[in-house]
Amino acid sequence: MSGIVLSGLFIYPIKSLGGLSLPAAELTPRGLRHDRRWLLVDERARFLTQREHASMALLALEAAYNGFIVRHRQRPDLPPLFVPFEASPDKTLFVRIWDDIVFAWRGAAEADAWFSEALGQSCRLVYMSDMARREVEPAKNPPGTLVSFADGYPYLLTSEESLAQLNEKLAEPVPMDRFRPNLVVRGTAPDAEMSWQSLRIGAYDFRSVDGCGRCVVTTIDQATALKNPLREPLRTLATYRQQGSSIKFGQNVTGPAEGVVRVGDAVRVGGAG
Repeated sequence: MSGIVLSGLFIYPIKSLGGLSLPAAELTPRGLRHDRRWLLVDERARFLTQREHASMALLALEAAYNGFIVRHRQRPDLPPLFVPFEASPDKTLFVRIWDDIVFAWRGAAEADAWFSEALGQSCRLVYMSDMARREVEPAKNPPGTLVSFADGYPYLLTSEESLAQLNEKLAEPVPMDRFRPNLVVRGTAPDAEMSWQSLRIGAYDFRSVDGCGRCVVTTIDQATALKNPLREPLRTLATYRQQGSSIKFGQNVTGPAEGVVRVGDAVRVGGAG
């Protein structure tokens, strides 16, 4: 298989908020550098997600020096908020994400106030430091495989062809941001990535682990936070991407602990099921 290239790189510095498109990205033990290292939690220190709070989609990010700017798409009265790429270890907190309890550093008090106002509920911003260890599901991965505050894996890979195939079946096409990938490839057959066992992006080897089970977030317009009343694209995906009780789109991937990948890098597939 030849002619496949990396066509998109995306990070989501705060889980469930808007993403940033990058021309190049550094690889770390937890995925792309700065991806999902920040997290919003409620008063019980439980993670917040678009699954339950669709309005999180309205919080867009822009790149800034040593950090990023957060803006509310529909609240011009809220001044933009600067968030650094990393927090300081002044205050700490244990937070819950799914079944994991993770040690985290607290963000600034003004950030807590800003997000509480933006989302209409009390919440806190926390950061995963390099000292925290959250491991990927051990039954499918070598010991010590780490992940950030992402749902389960350090990388999510999709292809432009898989999205094009889906959009041919939909009355209203959806953009790739519904699926919140880190790595997007071009030049393969639709859904081919679902059977890949390994791949090499540029000079670096990655391991495909499992198809990504999709949830209600795919039905949320990332520009308006409105949910599709017909549950699209999940309803259409279920007609050809249902595997047991899960609807799969994209592939969960692990990778090396260091390196740099760039848009335009060649992608070579090392195995297919």
